[in-house]
Amino acid sequence: MAAPDFRTLRYFVAVAEERSVGKAARRLNMAQPPLSVHIRNLEASVGTPLFQRTARGMEITDAGNALFRRAKEALLLANEGFDAARAIGSGSRGRLTVGTMVVLSYLVLPRLENALRAKLPDVEIQYVELNAVNNISAVTDSDVSVAICIPPIAQAGISVERIGTQPLMLAVRADSPLARMASVPLQRLEGVPLIGLPVPEGDLDKSVVASMLRRHGVGMPVAQRVETMVSALALVLAGKGVAILPACARIGRPPGVVFRPLRNVDAKMEIAACWRSDWDSPLIQPFLACARASVRQAA
Repeated sequence: MAAPDFRTLRYFVAVAEERSVGKAARRLNMAQPPLSVHIRNLEASVGTPLFQRTARGMEITDAGNALFRRAKEALLLANEGFDAARAIGSGSRGRLTVGTMVVLSYLVLPRLENALRAKLPDVEIQYVELNAVNNISAVTDSDVSVAICIPPIAQAGISVERIGTQPLMLAVRADSPLARMASVPLQRLEGVPLIGLPVPEGDLDKSVVASMLRRHGVGMPVAQRVETMVSALALVLAGKGVAILPACARIGRPPGVVFRPLRNVDAKMEIAACWRSDWDSPLIQPFLACARASVRQAA
């Protein structure tokens, strides 16, 4: 026996609720004879009468009543499924997993979270912590829908939207002679050990800090490279060197470490939203709008 399709179930439910083929036909905006044919074919398919034809109209049988309850449930579930698909397709529902680097969390997340909840109230939003080493794989492996990175990811297959910048500053121990200066000339850092961050794609030419030092002819030996700016600050506190970091890193600095601007240097590190180029989601544009506004307000 072939299972009835949703159209046939919808016709059956209309007749059962109206107790009349004529009224059901008007409700369905169709002619009465084809509706009667659909009901007879359904009864033949089920193998038992679903209605008793009386002078008062169509009285539903016990078998018809059993089908009626389940048909209503099936149609309701189908409609909910269609509504959910439409909502996700329009971007009003769905799931968004946002990756953020620790150094950006306090700067961006409080405003971003409030903005996203207001703009996408029915979207499930989750946050994942990233660093300069795992952010690429998190995006390419779809562990996150979109990542907020500093600096931006530069890799084929990843779309990048720049949403803000942060000026570079010098992080030093509070008892360092450099800490007593209101601003530090870059030449003053010649030969000073540097706590470095990972080099993008292993290419030193793509490092904002390395490029800045090279432009100004300043050499700083790299004492150690670390994965996160938090680790860089910890090593600065340990006296292993200084770090050149975006200004947002000040928010999480430990006691004993201070930040000083670099004199006559206009070097900045870009903040970007990064996502897989093949992720064609209606959620991306409202997310970018919220992310831009959050970074702008935090500046």
